[in-house]
Amino acid sequence: MSASNKKKLRREQEAAKMTEKQLAAQQEAKKTKLMTAAFVVVMAAVLVIAAVVGINQTISSHGILEKNTTAVTVGSHKVSNAQLNYFYMDAINKFYSQYGSYASLFGLDTTKALDEQIVDEATGKTWADDFLDSAKENAKSVYAMADAAKAAGYSLTAEESEAIASELETLDLYAAMYGYSNGEQYLKAIYGSAASKKGYQEYRELSALASSYYNHYTEALSYTDEDLRAKEAENFNAFSSFDFNSYYMSTSKFLTGGTTDAEGNTTYSAEETTASEVAVKAAAESLLAAAPKSVADFDAAIAALSVNEGTTAASTAYTDTLYSSANTLYADWLASADRKAGDMAIFPSESTATNEDGTEATTLSGYYIVFFNGTNDNTFALKNVRHILVAPEHVHAEGETHEEGETYSEEELAAAKATAEEILAAWQSGDATEEAFATLANEKSADGDGTTGGLYENVYPGQMVDSFEEWCYDASRKAGDTGIVESTYGYHIMYFVGDSTVTYRDFQIENALRDADVQTWYDATVNAVELTDGDTKYINTSLVLSNG
Repeated sequence: MSASNKKKLRREQEAAKMTEKQLAAQQEAKKTKLMTAAFVVVMAAVLVIAAVVGINQTISSHGILEKNTTAVTVGSHKVSNAQLNYFYMDAINKFYSQYGSYASLFGLDTTKALDEQIVDEATGKTWADDFLDSAKENAKSVYAMADAAKAAGYSLTAEESEAIASELETLDLYAAMYGYSNGEQYLKAIYGSAASKKGYQEYRELSALASSYYNHYTEALSYTDEDLRAKEAENFNAFSSFDFNSYYMSTSKFLTGGTTDAEGNTTYSAEETTASEVAVKAAAESLLAAAPKSVADFDAAIAALSVNEGTTAASTAYTDTLYSSANTLYADWLASADRKAGDMAIFPSESTATNEDGTEATTLSGYYIVFFNGTNDNTFALKNVRHILVAPEHVHAEGETHEEGETYSEEELAAAKATAEEILAAWQSGDATEEAFATLANEKSADGDGTTGGLYENVYPGQMVDSFEEWCYDASRKAGDTGIVESTYGYHIMYFVGDSTVTYRDFQIENALRDADVQTWYDATVNAVELTDGDTKYINTSLVLSNG
């Protein structure tokens, strides 16, 4: 995917707060963010997506040529077209599962052949080329990690192997759902004539081993307090939070004149554009020169600008954020060691566009004007909590089915709340100990694997849904407190275990160290493996993803 398409994608994605299973998925994504898509393959999701999109490979032979032609060589591994096709199709499936109906925004027409659509005008690369490149890189990563695992004497746990076996057992079920005679035929429809249960199992086991070892290596890293303090000394404020108000003033607010065509599109001359850039800079500098002493003064100065006369949306936006999440235009300014409350600065925001002749032109989009309020060093303790989730259940009349996006009725919510109250009352009337609560969590919670007792350690700001987090961080909270919290996921019966021994600051520093070390290790491991192209003519690059 081109850089411009990736930018479009990032604008489409939203950050969601979640709890329990959603949190677990987030944590898994964080673990694997340095790796490629093939490391984490959920077979059921891949197969369902493939069926919905309409992928249906032509089954014209026994796949002998595909199995006996080397597509790429990864280190000492000769990867056949049949083997590489698993990576190729899963690269396609992953793209579609993430973007789905948004595919057209990136220039992908699912009703046309992949090798007939250009994804990068500068290089002439097609979508088929792009997916094939991803498949090769994914294969390189997986084989490199799997080889490292074997060299370290690491293997899949019994539970991991059993999970793969269980996934494979569902093949016939999915085959029946989508009109295929058996699981083998279903795999061939998705992965081509050379696909087989045995081949797919080997692919799944290889990918799972790579993922498992990566996670094992990551989790095994540990750091001393001396390590943390040394990292902190590099940039103390990099692990702090910053409280500020900002105002963005767009150059477009200052555009005047222009020529409007018959379709209502207005264009501006170079002189008019330059004049607007001069005007927006002058306005931004005037706000700085006004030297407001408070946010209220700042807002008043903004409202007084002639360009804002008669408007009601001319005020600042309040932000409290970590350095890592701050706008890169002014993140370092916020984190400066000499920054103090009341400081102000302006920061130009520029955009770059590619001209028809291939050259790039940079234009001034506007200015950010920032008013600094203060810094939080984040030395507060994280929280440890147990909970039991009672999720509402849809009640349908006979013959009715649950519809996607359906909301719960007041009666369904009331029933879930009543169940939560009953569970809490039962615990209170019994031993009312943490151990008893943990046992109930294993038995009653709609989330969790039945072994952790609903325990969440080191709950950090922004990790959980607001109501859950606010309860944990209530200033009056003390060990042994209980309560019921409502969220979009249902009702959470809470048990406060107590403050963690880990501060939010040290939590961030340790994560920064671990991320950097894992990245270095991963890059070195994968880059040490050579990938050599072979003959990929049996990869279906003319694939059409949908019948319309």
